[in-house]
Amino acid sequence: MTDTDLCFTPAVELRSLIDTKQLSPVELMDAVLARAEALQPTINALCTETFDAARDGAKASAERIAAGESLGPLEGIPVTIKDLTFTKGIRTMAGSHIYADRVPDEDAPLVERLRDAGGISLGKTSVPEGGWIGCGDSPLTGTTHNPWKHGYNAGGSSSGAAACAAAGIGPLHQGSDGAGSIRMPAAFCGIFGIKPSFGRVPLLPISNNEFNSHAGPMTRTVADAALMLGVMAGPEYRDFSSLEGEPADYLGELEAGIAGLKVAYSPDLGYLKVDEEVAGPVRDAVAAFSDLGCHVEEVGKLWDDPIEMEHCYWSTAFAGNYGSYVETYGDRMDPGLLACIEAGMRYSAAEFVRFRQQRLDFARKVQDVFHEYDLLLTPSLSVAAFPVGRIIPEHWEQHDWDWLRWAGFSYPFNLSWVPAATCPCGFTENGLPVGLQIVAGRFQDLRVLQASRAFETARPWAAHRPPV
Repeated sequence: MTDTDLCFTPAVELRSLIDTKQLSPVELMDAVLARAEALQPTINALCTETFDAARDGAKASAERIAAGESLGPLEGIPVTIKDLTFTKGIRTMAGSHIYADRVPDEDAPLVERLRDAGGISLGKTSVPEGGWIGCGDSPLTGTTHNPWKHGYNAGGSSSGAAACAAAGIGPLHQGSDGAGSIRMPAAFCGIFGIKPSFGRVPLLPISNNEFNSHAGPMTRTVADAALMLGVMAGPEYRDFSSLEGEPADYLGELEAGIAGLKVAYSPDLGYLKVDEEVAGPVRDAVAAFSDLGCHVEEVGKLWDDPIEMEHCYWSTAFAGNYGSYVETYGDRMDPGLLACIEAGMRYSAAEFVRFRQQRLDFARKVQDVFHEYDLLLTPSLSVAAFPVGRIIPEHWEQHDWDWLRWAGFSYPFNLSWVPAATCPCGFTENGLPVGLQIVAGRFQDLRVLQASRAFETARPWAAHRPPV
């Protein structure tokens, strides 16, 4: 196996090779770090490298294996951590000059769990400023490029995580998702990403954005995501919004199949614009679910467009969290973020409370869909990746900050707390990946993983590698 093949090998296979002593964690880490060093100038996916610590971690892992110690489920496996996630003693900059020198004094629970399971972090992955946008541009750390086409967006806000996964810089990458920030970059970069049910993976600190943020895995295969989610998930006393129950055996029950499930397919949710270069591959992908034994029904409008509600939630969150920094840092902040903050400042408290009631009503409507259907299939996004330097594709209506309209398939499932995943399902004529979104009712994370795995088996994607 070449070093390149090793870098693209799924974690579940790497773990087996390590268990049987056919592969050393040191050999694996050396290959991954060499690839990271070679590709970083091109894709700019890592904003803080911890390569020396990663090498030390790999040596320590090899020593544990040689000593016959009990090994964790991720023993010796390289991982990355998103730069919005707190890491003790390691910069957490959030892509912003405001936090350029911030070094947390504690780890987020998911970081502790990945490390305790034997995972070895090689660094922090890039994000747009504060994670405010579905693109990979940061005024502090620069632009993250899509491995499938240089000069094109890798998506956001888990930009670097998606680019690393697609480019073979290790198999396991942590993302977070407040309006699509796992699924958008995963779709743009042709990988798998799942936003689990709200609270499934605890956060610390809890994101101050009306409980819309979810953390989850970004990987090249569904099995790797199941493995990673099983490690990250579970209750946490420091996060009062974390779910009490222990996670299911995601990896052990992954192959159960989905025959007999009732599946709704909505090509546009009844109100969204979708580019045909995206709609076509998604439409073709949906046919696989009939072949898998599902009862598939195309549906129309399931609920009203929540865009006005999302505008309020999104802009007021950034106005509240970043507005106080504008006077000091405004000349070094993303102009789009400044426009978003300005929009958020215009809402009154009364308007915010009215939108909160609308959100509660909306979440109920989404949940009701999953009393009739087991799964909902949609495009992951309305567009494929577009050139960097833009927040909206050139052929769409332009706005100084409102990129959310091309992400209309994403944020409804943050507002309603239900699990949603994106699976690679094809390419545009320009060679850019297209994603199929698979959604289920709240707490049905295993069902989403099982459906994603069934689709992956029917329409394999992991063999496709970007030209980097």
